[in-house]
Amino acid sequence: MVASLPSHLQKPNFYQSKRIQLTSPILHIGSSVSRLNPFEYVQTDKKVYLPNQEALAKGLLSKGGSFFNDYIQTIEQRQDITSLLKQAFGNEWWNAKDTNDNPIFPKETISQKLTGDRITDLRPMIRNGMGQLFIPGSSIKGAIRTAIAYHLLKHAGRYRVHSSRRVSAIEETLRQKLGQLNPYQQKFLDDELFMNSLFSEFQLTYQNRRFSAKGPNADFLRTIKVTDSQPLIENKITNKKGQQIPVNLPVIAEVIISSRFPDYLAKYKASIYAEMVRNVQTEFTLTLDTEMLTWFQHQKGMRLPFNNLDELVQICQEFTQEEWDYEHDYWQDIKNNPKASGKNLDFNYIRELYESEKCPYSLRLGWGSGMNGTTIDLLFVDELREKIRDTCGLKATGFEAPKSRRTVMNPNGEIKFVPGWIKFKSLE
Repeated sequence: MVASLPSHLQKPNFYQSKRIQLTSPILHIGSSVSRLNPFEYVQTDKKVYLPNQEALAKGLLSKGGSFFNDYIQTIEQRQDITSLLKQAFGNEWWNAKDTNDNPIFPKETISQKLTGDRITDLRPMIRNGMGQLFIPGSSIKGAIRTAIAYHLLKHAGRYRVHSSRRVSAIEETLRQKLGQLNPYQQKFLDDELFMNSLFSEFQLTYQNRRFSAKGPNADFLRTIKVTDSQPLIENKITNKKGQQIPVNLPVIAEVIISSRFPDYLAKYKASIYAEMVRNVQTEFTLTLDTEMLTWFQHQKGMRLPFNNLDELVQICQEFTQEEWDYEHDYWQDIKNNPKASGKNLDFNYIRELYESEKCPYSLRLGWGSGMNGTTIDLLFVDELREKIRDTCGLKATGFEAPKSRRTVMNPNGEIKFVPGWIKFKSLE
């Protein structure tokens, strides 16, 4: 048995680290390829298959004849390849393998199809190098960054945020500049107005020496590390009632994009088909370098908003609660529309979701988070939010900002889910 060192001789622990369980009812995080055309996947009544293109080519070549050339011709004409697959590999073509025994349709690229519609334009979800669905740490950290910015600006006096970077000053500058900037300048307007000041106008002091730094080197979020999540591998868990519950279920779902008229009657805009994950349950690690955090001294005297991970998580919870309250009011006011362009816009399930006054989630993440979930716009008045949307996004004169919402239909054609709400639970 090794005796422990006296406390005054032990090496101090400069890091706080938490293993976090992340759960979500339904989630979509986009990939570098925003859309897949019908020839890039295969669909049946119940499933959608994304082929390993290299394995598919090898498999078709091994069959001889004109299969490979027919395949090239089919995709050039952007046609469905199902009939060709049946000819080459038989009725159970989804079990086919190439000459190296690699599956042409890997298990991790097969999704349950929750819609009876014929999909013509599919939005895929991000995958890691092994082809597995996952949640990038950069996506989680980006959401945390927005929550921190919102917190600092909302409580500007508490943290001694300089008057030129407070919400009133930002609003005034926005009113002056919107409409006078080109698209490139609009993209980086947040950095100029407040992001750089909140996160990067710091000097670093280390061992009594002061260092000047710029850009990412002066960003105090350097102290936070967020790992990618574990792969979202389909599995089953046992709940408290002894029931087997599927988790990390890959699905292709119909996402309804809707808004509302000035009289609050629901308005149908479009349907999008997206690769999503139901009943997400995974883990990631959140680490804070507490020693490095002490190096940062703001050039204008602003105080840092957190000293430990618990305070950081609380900041995220506060921001998420404000989003939740706003969404609760939105869905309470909207009126169902059973005859909206052939869609029954019945949002009763969504209203039930938002019945709880206390938000049960920790952040909102990924596609569907919307304008309010990815910006600090809830700090601005309605009229200014509309002007920002009309200038920097799609113009929608006469509609509130954000104009639209995304909701997800279940296999019965009921609008049942809202994407992007995630919950954190510390595992240690």
